[in-house]
Amino acid sequence: MRAALFLAAAWSLTACATRPAEPIIKTVEVKVPVAVSCVPADLRQEPSYPDTDATVRATAGPDDLIKLLAAGRLLRDQWLREIRPVLKGCR
Repeated sequence: MRAALFLAAAWSLTACATRPAEPIIKTVEVKVPVAVSCVPADLRQEPSYPDTDATVRATAGPDDLIKLLAAGRLLRDQWLREIRPVLKGCR
């Protein structure tokens, strides 16, 4: 019984003394698809328009209001003419 206990103790101590195998470090290149916007950077953000709420409230009269709203409408139409073909091409 003593011999078995001695062997078990010796075996457990030798198991602790051994070093694990060194890990193998290998560099692997992984290609991952990345989503890229097809909209150019200058069209990604809608431009600022002159007919904001503050400027509409600050207009002096109806003539100025109509001019301000017309200018905003023209700029919006121009921006939409530029971005619609680009967005159709993204599909």
